[in-house]
Amino acid sequence: MTVNPDQRLSLVVKSTTVPRPPTFVVIGVQKAGTTSLYMYLKQHPQVYMSPVKETNFFERDWSQATKEVQQRKKNGIITWDNYRQLFAEATDVHIALGEASPNYLFHHQYAAEQIHTRLPDAKLIAVLRNPVQRAFSDYLMHMRDAVGKQTPLAEQVRSRGTSSYVLLKGKYTEALKHFMDVCGRSRVDVFLYDDLCNDAQSFMGKIYQSIGVNADFSADTSHKAQTAKVPKNQTVNRLLKTQNPIRTVATGLMKIVPTQIRRQIRDRLINLNYQGKSQEIFSEEDTILLQQYYREDILRLQDLIQRDLSGWLKEAR
Repeated sequence: MTVNPDQRLSLVVKSTTVPRPPTFVVIGVQKAGTTSLYMYLKQHPQVYMSPVKETNFFERDWSQATKEVQQRKKNGIITWDNYRQLFAEATDVHIALGEASPNYLFHHQYAAEQIHTRLPDAKLIAVLRNPVQRAFSDYLMHMRDAVGKQTPLAEQVRSRGTSSYVLLKGKYTEALKHFMDVCGRSRVDVFLYDDLCNDAQSFMGKIYQSIGVNADFSADTSHKAQTAKVPKNQTVNRLLKTQNPIRTVATGLMKIVPTQIRRQIRDRLINLNYQGKSQEIFSEEDTILLQQYYREDILRLQDLIQRDLSGWLKEAR
């Protein structure tokens, strides 16, 4: 291929231009509307969002991870160059560049320092949800995705929640304070999931204002992401969602069927085994124990962020 001088100059400029780093990061929390938030942010013409949601780049030192752990990282973003390239397509029109990895708050001990070092001017956004409701939603997600053995929540609380990610992710105060101490209070803006549910347009206007773009833009907030569902039969769900001898044999027998059709059949079977989360009833004991478990942290959080969390406290007596 013949390349004229102007084209060569263009190629050189493109290859040497360093992508701008993010100007904001959504740091938490999981099961608090961050997928919907990501979708609404993408709609804003002045916002460029990482094409990969949940890069999880700052949650650990990937250079020190074993090769096996590095290879298990689905999006492959394990180096600073990998991360920066996510924003290579941003243009001058995009005033704010961002990403959303809601587990950063949970991994605050490492993530806060790394974000402060790599992105010293970035605004940090945290969306918090009533921790009791968050725990219920997280538990149902793990059940839906057949992740590990689902220990009843009451049993997890009785063990003081010291090893339960589902429970510990709802303890916000220490993690949020750590981010504020490391990065500065003015850089951390805290929002409530309740406000997103009650008035999504007003909520997004405040988010847009926080990240420095036109706050009058009206996003289409009619679509709600990740409507929770749970399996009617967990044994069937595990057979369909995890690698196991029965699924391996079934896949072998159906090799004559095109891959796309096999996936459609599997997805159809999974959906037939789903029911709305309203059908999944948590015991009264689960609720009471969770309310007691989170009460002290809610009180501390209320003081930290200077927000009225009386609604959470009434449910957390």
